[in-house]
Amino acid sequence: MHKNIQFRITKDGAHTLYIPEMDECYHSMHGAINESVHVFLQAGFSYHTLTSVKILEIGFGTGLNAILTMIRAEEERRPVIYHSIDIYPLPMDIIAGLNYPELLSGIYKKIFIQMHEASWDKEHEITYFFRLKKILADIQDYEIQDHYDVVYFDAFAPDKQPELWLEGIFTKIFHAMAPGGILTTYSSKGEIQRRLTRSGFIVDKIPGPPGKREMLRCIKKN
Repeated sequence: MHKNIQFRITKDGAHTLYIPEMDECYHSMHGAINESVHVFLQAGFSYHTLTSVKILEIGFGTGLNAILTMIRAEEERRPVIYHSIDIYPLPMDIIAGLNYPELLSGIYKKIFIQMHEASWDKEHEITYFFRLKKILADIQDYEIQDHYDVVYFDAFAPDKQPELWLEGIFTKIFHAMAPGGILTTYSSKGEIQRRLTRSGFIVDKIPGPPGKREMLRCIKKN
């Protein structure tokens, strides 16, 4: 469990959390919501053309990617099954202080808290179009059983959590994806690109979110 977590305000007004022992924030200081929408929703979820989508997220964290995906699923009336793996759940007093629901729409406060209070390792119907399963596990040891259409790879930066950016992790995820599946991540480092390529992905560098020139979108070809 991370200690001495601090709230920070990013450029779009949204909170992120700073972890002193890692000297790392959960999101870009250029805008937490803008980053999540750009990297994961636009480049991943909305880029995929399936009428229903099964998503795997690496790093549940603050739940920002989950709440944004739920909102988009409701708007598009597009059924989503959303699984997220994390080993360090945030305490509820931290979650309650995050301002995402107020910035997105106050009506989502109850759902946002519901997502975090939902029991782990069990699938829950959050809304008609959004089912959530939080998996309390370390991706290094976890044997992935399902097949996913979209993967949000949202681990801490490679220099902060290098063990999660290894080729073996990407290979494990590749084999857990459906043909045509999409993996997106904010990192565009050359070595990360090479590891993803060796794992079997077709890797493209695409324009990044605010403050970042490039990011990666990776496809598992049919």
